[in-house]
Amino acid sequence: MSYSGQRDGIEIEFARLVNEFEYTLQVFAFRVTKCEQLAKDVVQDVFLKLWEHRDEFPEIDNIGAWLYRVTENKLIDHLRKTASHKRLIQKTWNNIREMSNETELKLSAKESARFISDAIEQLPEQRKIIYKLNREEQLSYEQIAQNLRISRHTVKNQISSALHQLRDCLKSLRFF
Repeated sequence: MSYSGQRDGIEIEFARLVNEFEYTLQVFAFRVTKCEQLAKDVVQDVFLKLWEHRDEFPEIDNIGAWLYRVTENKLIDHLRKTASHKRLIQKTWNNIREMSNETELKLSAKESARFISDAIEQLPEQRKIIYKLNREEQLSYEQIAQNLRISRHTVKNQISSALHQLRDCLKSLRFF
């Protein structure tokens, strides 16, 4: 047989195999994928692989079994990709939720800090100075008393009053 005749023979055999097995392979693939288009795509890939191995037609003992095996392998590959894709989607969704929670917490913290800062600014001037020296500058009652030339007892009372006033202010804003 000439090269052209051999090629025509392979094409005719390929077309016969497609005609004979396409529908049953699609039904088989559909049972696994539950999607008609995906089943068709899998079977198309199977026949593409068969065409790529067309020179081996004579060596394949049971072409039907070979086609089913390739279809099974393609379906297994699809299921692995789908499972991997689902894990990726779940991981991405979890990361998005985590970032969203972090953003909400940051916004909430900024808002809380702003309310607290506003409440501190509403303190009487000397109480505000004493509070800031203690809480922001980390000075002890004794250090504050020396710096401002007041008694340690006055510092203690002013800090206590500031905390009480801040707590009341923040309660009215429903922080506590």
